[in-house]
Amino acid sequence: MAASVGDAPASRPDPRRALGTRGETAVAHWYEAQGYQVVDRNWRCREGELDLVLERARVVVFCEVKTRRSDRFGAPVEAITRRKRQRLRILAAKWLDERRAVVRELRFDVASVMPGPDGNFAIEVLEGAF
Repeated sequence: MAASVGDAPASRPDPRRALGTRGETAVAHWYEAQGYQVVDRNWRCREGELDLVLERARVVVFCEVKTRRSDRFGAPVEAITRRKRQRLRILAAKWLDERRAVVRELRFDVASVMPGPDGNFAIEVLEGAF
């Protein structure tokens, strides 16, 4: 069947998005192995998105995951600008307000993820990054 004029081309999967999703999954598993529970993943509101929200013993962790194919343009953690940190704090406040969460401690982590030659991910988590 021929496509008619005006039909949208078939959408192709975005390899960058797929890599990012795989990186987030790897980081979620890393936290679970450390005894954390994934409370939310890719939580969105008008102002943006939180990659991972985790909890352990009333400590809530907001983790920004940065996955890169290489460090050619710098380490993934270097992509977290001052403006991004401010936005993450605003998003965290909205998340907490929406959940009416009782927390003793908040923490903002950044996870740098890069695929290794064996196909496994190298994960570096910077706890309390800001």
